[in-house]
Amino acid sequence: MVENVVALSQRLLILSSVVPDTDDTFLFERTLYTRGFSCVAGLDEAGRGPLAGPVVAACVVLPLECDSSLYLDSKKLSHRRRCLLARTLTEVGALTGVGIVSSATIDRINILQASLLAMKRAVENQASLTARAPDFLLIDGKFTIPLDTPQHTLIRGESKSASIAAASILAKVTRDAIMEKLAAEFPAYNLAQNKGYPTREHRQAIARYGPAPCHRVTFRGVKEFV
Repeated sequence: MVENVVALSQRLLILSSVVPDTDDTFLFERTLYTRGFSCVAGLDEAGRGPLAGPVVAACVVLPLECDSSLYLDSKKLSHRRRCLLARTLTEVGALTGVGIVSSATIDRINILQASLLAMKRAVENQASLTARAPDFLLIDGKFTIPLDTPQHTLIRGESKSASIAAASILAKVTRDAIMEKLAAEFPAYNLAQNKGYPTREHRQAIARYGPAPCHRVTFRGVKEFV
């Protein structure tokens, strides 16, 4: 057991010397594969800032042979491009999973913990769907998630890891689809357009009609009208 821990520690040390390369956003993944890992996943979430709707995370394992340069930070892509790239994940044989945490749970445990929980659920979902659990996680941000799987965090990870970028795309596309469904259920807030974010129009609608069940009642801009 001690030998296994030492061996894992030695394999992880290699990442401390990896310098992110904007021209090679598969460098972290490739390095980990050369160090003996066999299923490296990227993790990211969408929906930390909105006043309504869930936070959604995605877990993506990109195949070594795919064109990883296609997958960029979702914030830099149009909605149409994100949807197209999300579809290509299936076409290239990527392993994917999604985790969703409701607005009620966000209010109960706070948005940071909800985001980490969504990522944990995304990993578990990917493992259950593909029967192949990741053996290493690259996570956007600075917080690890509550799993025993070896992990490495990357601030602004969407620009440093294609796997994280792919996860950001899948998470964003999934959440946008959820918000469009919520828009049909709660039409007064124009959620299909603002996706729950605190636009002026959205804040005015909350002030006029009060919060809907999909709103995060602990968030400023909502709690004042509960």
